[in-house]
Amino acid sequence: MEIKRNFYLQQLIDSQDNGLVKIITGIRRCGKSYLLNDIFVNYLKKKKVKDSHIVKIDFDSPVNKKYYEPAVLYNYLKSLIKDKNKYYFLLDEIQLVKEFESVLNGLLRIRNTDIYVTGSNSKFLSSDVITEFRGRGDEIRIYPLSFSEMSSVYKDINLAWEDYYTYGGLPSVVLEKKQEKKINYLKYQANNVYLNDVIERNNLKHQEVLTTLTKIISSNIGSLTNPKKLANTFKSKNILASDKTIALYLGYLENAFLIEKSKRYDIKGKKYINTPLKYYFTDIGIRNCLLNFSQQEETHLMENIIYNELLIRGFNVDIGVVEYNTKKDNKNIKKQLEIDFVCIKGNNKYYIQSAFAIPDEEKMKQETTPLLKVNDAFKKIVIVKNSIKMWKNEYGVLIMDIQDFLLNPNSLDL
Repeated sequence: MEIKRNFYLQQLIDSQDNGLVKIITGIRRCGKSYLLNDIFVNYLKKKKVKDSHIVKIDFDSPVNKKYYEPAVLYNYLKSLIKDKNKYYFLLDEIQLVKEFESVLNGLLRIRNTDIYVTGSNSKFLSSDVITEFRGRGDEIRIYPLSFSEMSSVYKDINLAWEDYYTYGGLPSVVLEKKQEKKINYLKYQANNVYLNDVIERNNLKHQEVLTTLTKIISSNIGSLTNPKKLANTFKSKNILASDKTIALYLGYLENAFLIEKSKRYDIKGKKYINTPLKYYFTDIGIRNCLLNFSQQEETHLMENIIYNELLIRGFNVDIGVVEYNTKKDNKNIKKQLEIDFVCIKGNNKYYIQSAFAIPDEEKMKQETTPLLKVNDAFKKIVIVKNSIKMWKNEYGVLIMDIQDFLLNPNSLDL
């Protein structure tokens, strides 16, 4: 079975021949290589690009280690250019090449080249490529399969949802039919690929700190925390780790695209609150695997999935903080309410609450009060697990089912 990734293919097509290095980033095993070397290559071939003008190199493969030396690689790639027609260079895991920036710079100077590279960590992107290719790099961020992409290979949408919030969206997991093999694949990737990659890349000596940190973050997705609070949790487990060390390790996990952080934003004050933060996992299956699938609270998993979907759709996503004044015993008191997600893209803004269920008026009031305290004209939405038709309450808040939200890329505008 082939899972179409038309959303990302279109981004590659739109960026084609723009004179920039197309930098495809994302967590390992999320489908970057398949997108580039199979889906995009098939597109080029349909457009009658000759095989000799499509150059693919996977630097993860041992046979290509000889090209880790920049001069060797550059001379080889240049030798393949035989005419003035366009050549497409697809360079997978380019960060493994020494001084790869010089190679890409050299290729950029050749007019009939179009360059695509992949990388599996944001440090490679931010500290190397963006600095070296300021104004000449075009990042395309790839995520694990969205629910819409994943469910395309399922006949039963409810089974698709159960599998999605349990095993996540890594393509190899989705395409595996047996549960045992899904679990074994996730365990192998979590321990032998993702965590080992972080340890080796950053020369970490205290592996216990990293593994404990990932389990703590896994147990508390969507909860407010900070390095100091986490250091206290480590202390309760009789593990010594300073808040500075924990802050570094959190950065390493972010750089590997394993986790994402969301900052708190004071909506009325229009300013960020630096701490505490919330952390979410890029792939919910990896999160569940790190906990041996022991904590399956669908309400928290749903919140993480909504967060990921908003990132996939290109939104900047913050936690909303709404301050308001109230009176108690004839005294003015300041209170704070929280909105799960404040989503901004261009001139569009949405306020979203994730609520597993709204069984009564009290719960409805709890979820909608923070939204109504904002008191502006932007759309306010509550996403629920219940299988319901979309409807608006008396205050204009849209109540939407999670599957309706995930399956329709334009669901927020309905």
